[in-house]
Amino acid sequence: MTRAKPVLLIVEDERTALRALKLILEDEGYSVLEAACGEDGLRLALSEQPELILLDIRLPDIDGLTVLQRLRAGHSDAAVIIMTAETSSANAIRATQYGAFDYLSKPIHDEHLLLLIRRALEYRQLEIEVRSLRTGGTSAEAGVPGMVGHTPAMQEVYKTIGRVADSAATVLVTGESGTGKELVANALHQFSGRRGRPLVKVNCAAIPGELLEAELFGHEKGAFTNAVSRRIGRFEQAEGGILFLDEVGDMPLALQAKLLRAVQERTIERLGSNAPIPVDFRLVAATARDLSTAVAEGRFREDLYYRLNVVVIALPPLRDRREDIPLLVQRFLARSERPVTIRQDALDKILNHDWPGNVRELENVITRAVVLAPGGIVTPEVIEFPTLPSATAGARCSFWESQVPYRDGYWAVLRRVESALVKAALREAGGNKTEAARILGVQRRLLYQKMAELGI
Repeated sequence: MTRAKPVLLIVEDERTALRALKLILEDEGYSVLEAACGEDGLRLALSEQPELILLDIRLPDIDGLTVLQRLRAGHSDAAVIIMTAETSSANAIRATQYGAFDYLSKPIHDEHLLLLIRRALEYRQLEIEVRSLRTGGTSAEAGVPGMVGHTPAMQEVYKTIGRVADSAATVLVTGESGTGKELVANALHQFSGRRGRPLVKVNCAAIPGELLEAELFGHEKGAFTNAVSRRIGRFEQAEGGILFLDEVGDMPLALQAKLLRAVQERTIERLGSNAPIPVDFRLVAATARDLSTAVAEGRFREDLYYRLNVVVIALPPLRDRREDIPLLVQRFLARSERPVTIRQDALDKILNHDWPGNVRELENVITRAVVLAPGGIVTPEVIEFPTLPSATAGARCSFWESQVPYRDGYWAVLRRVESALVKAALREAGGNKTEAARILGVQRRLLYQKMAELGI
């Protein structure tokens, strides 16, 4: 039976907020039920079957996430909007994973709430019509280590993690260097049904191509020189769990073909063997590169790109979520072995920086500031950012740009520049490859790879 007007249930223990919400919703023409605790809210939800529930997380008897789980177990199909003043990555992920339509941080903007309610009711009606009701997921451990942020952009990241964590879909995590792509992989593992199985991580940029193949697929004894015994690769190590390929955009083209086959067929072959080995894994890949551009330039396989580009989680750069910077600063300060505080003028200096290195750069700056902080107080004087090119360097850059032999082609010019950099670092290091890699700021194995590619 269709009701004359939608019935909404508010579960909120703060009486003033409850009365205010009820008045707003009744003015919009909704029929409103109210409950001041979780148990009363559950009873009303299951007996009255409201179309939508506004549910606070912090309640005097049971928390809102538990109420949400029990609602789904009791076969309530109400759309649920979570309300809370305690925004956290774990709460946002779990709320979405348990079947909430959305997640609102207090204080709540009335117009935004009303718009969200209309969208939720429309979405619920569509679900009923197509008979594809979503159900809640399994419980997960509290907290997502390292993930900090309450801005709308980060809330969307948490919601997407919650929606896809328990699926088998391949996930591609994009974002600039230092934005926390590995933390997303950790969260996907923690909130998935595979959390009791391995999370195996491989940095494709840190391992030379000829070694990366053996690292991923393993090898048999005698497959190549120094292969003195069989080795199990990362695909097999990730059996039943998640394989995280970081910087997948740096993978050599020849190896991309083997990765594509493994993703499509869920079988691999160790080096030195033709015997197919079935593997059960979920793939999460990450890249700081624009893979669509790499495809257009012929540096990344188009068919592999579409295999990876199933669910995309795009991490915003820190400069686009400056409101999260104070939270991150406090997180990093709290790691200090001694009590440390930060002055407002020092925080203002941090807020005015563009953070090209994102969260990783911020962490390094705060770590250094804590060490140098006089009397345990971080002042502007101990906040130092990595050196940026000076105006003089800019003039030199303009001169250099005028001298670039661009007609030789992009890759030819890039090869010359790489060769000059590697040779200069080796000269400065007196031929010591470890020291040369340190000077260049790269892994030693990457230096070896470049030397081989450039014939140095």
